[in-house]
Amino acid sequence: MATRNHHAAAAQQPANGGAAVLAGRQKVAAAGRRRVLSDIGNVGIDVFDGKIQLPEGINRPITRSFGAQLLKNAALAKKNAVAPPPAKPVPAPAVPKPARKAPTKAAPRPAPEQAPKNATSSNENSKPSEGAAGSSSSVQKKSRKKVVCTLTTVLSARSKNASGLKQKEPIEDIDKLDGNNQLAMVEYVEDIYKFYKASEHESRPDDYMGSQPEINPNMRAILLDWLAEIHAKFELMPETLYLTIYIVDRYLSLQPVLKRKLQLVGIAAMLIASKYEEIWAPEVGDFISLSDNAYDRQQILVMEKAILNTIEWNLTLPTQYHFLVRFAKAAGSDSDKQLRHMILFFGELALMDYRMVTIRPSIVAASAVYAARCTLKKSPLWTATLKYHTGLNEQQLMEGAKILISSHAAAPEGKLKIIYEKYSSEEFGFVARHSPCSWSRPCLGL
Repeated sequence: MATRNHHAAAAQQPANGGAAVLAGRQKVAAAGRRRVLSDIGNVGIDVFDGKIQLPEGINRPITRSFGAQLLKNAALAKKNAVAPPPAKPVPAPAVPKPARKAPTKAAPRPAPEQAPKNATSSNENSKPSEGAAGSSSSVQKKSRKKVVCTLTTVLSARSKNASGLKQKEPIEDIDKLDGNNQLAMVEYVEDIYKFYKASEHESRPDDYMGSQPEINPNMRAILLDWLAEIHAKFELMPETLYLTIYIVDRYLSLQPVLKRKLQLVGIAAMLIASKYEEIWAPEVGDFISLSDNAYDRQQILVMEKAILNTIEWNLTLPTQYHFLVRFAKAAGSDSDKQLRHMILFFGELALMDYRMVTIRPSIVAASAVYAARCTLKKSPLWTATLKYHTGLNEQQLMEGAKILISSHAAAPEGKLKIIYEKYSSEEFGFVARHSPCSWSRPCLGL
């Protein structure tokens, strides 16, 4: 159409404005070349006195629509000639277009690293007649991420399944049933035991047998066996027995004592512990009668004062019993009375053995729980809940557990049977009569 119009216009001579035509010819001659007349937009026109002047050789009447088209094409040509070329031209695929329709803008190509592998094949196979629908579907395919199952992910998944890894054992809330019990102190019981663990290192008895001229571990065991019998006759609290033995050991580690005064130290220590722990403490006369009048009232009171001054009146400290109660609860003794009695049995056996004096009370209590679970064949022997509340693992308990289990094995044939007979009664579920944990058990590392 543009070519036909050009030839038709070339045959027409301008009716007027010869000077303008002559000037146009001179401009074309000076340029030395002539643009290809492939489109009507390439026809050079001049405007003289508000009228359009066609170049020479174009013979066509200038109608209103044709003139408006010429002016529009001239303005576009002038604008394209002045505007600078784009800095980074975007290449577009050559697509045949209708002659009369304006060229459509091609979508920019995605970056090579973002384009999927099948993007090239989909663009090559798409036909131009598919239009906007085909281009939108191709863009969606390009933007969609393909999940690739690599060999590494497959091998990692199979390794996890083959290794048989189990999820971490959950830690039970051992105080969840005591929410309405004000005596349980659920709100700050954890803080209390943190303080106990921090303060259990203070004022601890050390290995004092080397500094005692007349006392040996066997004499100590005889004294403690007699104190356990007095404790049972008075029906005192368990805290009183543990505090009594702590006072004895602490005083003996600070002061040399003669053999004939050892029982007096035990009487005075139980009198002090009873006043501290009991509501109705035994009187001095009761201790005199139970000791067969071996000491009088004045001697007991003098020894009581000497002990308090030596240990600097420091009676507020955690004993093994404080930790036994908490650790037994973490072991599930609230629903298992047999386990609870067994833990208390091993706790009192630990009091009798001098080898446990220098071990921290929390470790002794945890070892008693471990030995009790081993004796009753509980599985697992050490749970995540026990590890959390004790802060100890199985390896840290092996030494104490071996001592306690050996004491249990020797108790039926031993001479000091007060604790063994106590826990062989129906009141405590006959737990002392259980067969001791075998030395060949793998739980003891033997």
